[in-house]
Amino acid sequence: MASYHLSVKPVSRARGRSAPAAAAYRAADRIRDERTGELFDFRRKRGVEYREILLPAAAPSWAGQREALWNAAEAAERRKNSTVAREFEIALPSELTPAQRRELAVRFARELVTRHGFAADVCLHKPGRGGDRRNHHAHILCSTRRLGPDGFNDKTRELDDLKRGPAEVTRWRERWAELQNELLKEHGLSARVDHRSLEAQGLARAPTHHKGPAITALERRGIETRVGWRFAEEQRREMQARLERGAELGRLEREHRELSRSILDLSGDIAQARRQRDLAHPIEHSSSLASPEATPAKEEGRGLTAADRLRRIVEERAPVRDAGRSPERLSLEEIGRREIEKQGRLDRERQAERQRALESERERERENQKDRDPGLEL
Repeated sequence: MASYHLSVKPVSRARGRSAPAAAAYRAADRIRDERTGELFDFRRKRGVEYREILLPAAAPSWAGQREALWNAAEAAERRKNSTVAREFEIALPSELTPAQRRELAVRFARELVTRHGFAADVCLHKPGRGGDRRNHHAHILCSTRRLGPDGFNDKTRELDDLKRGPAEVTRWRERWAELQNELLKEHGLSARVDHRSLEAQGLARAPTHHKGPAITALERRGIETRVGWRFAEEQRREMQARLERGAELGRLEREHRELSRSILDLSGDIAQARRQRDLAHPIEHSSSLASPEATPAKEEGRGLTAADRLRRIVEERAPVRDAGRSPERLSLEEIGRREIEKQGRLDRERQAERQRALESERERERENQKDRDPGLEL
């Protein structure tokens, strides 16, 4: 199954970032920030496969130049903590060719521009050296304002609003999965993606850890990091816990199977006892089963009644209820009730395991937010 990823990230002055710097880095370009006078030159950066600026139909001609576009986006914001750009980071299927990945990313970016009216700078990146060779991805840097004939105007509040924003992002996550699956199917590929969480998909596997570009770059150079060590330790503990839970679930399932076989064996004994009863007492067997207490036991030399023989079989096959008390035997109804309780315990264990995996994923996401170093981002 192809890997799915879509995240929406703000570029904010509150974290010391700027739109010209972000655009220069993602496009491996040279841009001067007219607001601060800083020059950002990333032309020596490798790995940028493709870059293209997409604009609304009524956009001015100067917006097609990357330096002019992002300086205008930066100048349109007045506050010191303004969000000056927004990035859609998407993973591209490694199963597709470079041309097909380019087509897919540009198609998605065009839909973004059409719906929200902003400018979008699309940059496709190759997998990094020493990393996963399937990690083809794209950065779609978007303005936070709509672009008209006279320049930037209204904010795209539908993506910022606390009520509407999450629903809008979820819509785009679903749409990105649809576009990938459509193109994969169109080219005869069996791989598919799913935008839903592992829990929503009903998958019990543990989610992967996302270290981020800064930590990954340090580890590729052989430098150990606190974040990497913590992730490795968490993964070790999770694996140990999963093995222990799996062993416990296996034990419960074996007990369930043994109990099921015991019940089936007991049923066979009852059928055999009934056949013996019918042969020995062809006339009185119906009254004996209908009222076992009303039929007295026969003389010892002639054996027990059919009902007494049946009761003895049940007592011999049923487990002892409490070893510390007298050996009180269980009835067939009690055995069935215990089997149902064990099955319920198995179901609760599986549900608890899924919940623990979900909580662990949420905790890692919170830790990633804490450990991110804003000084390393552009």
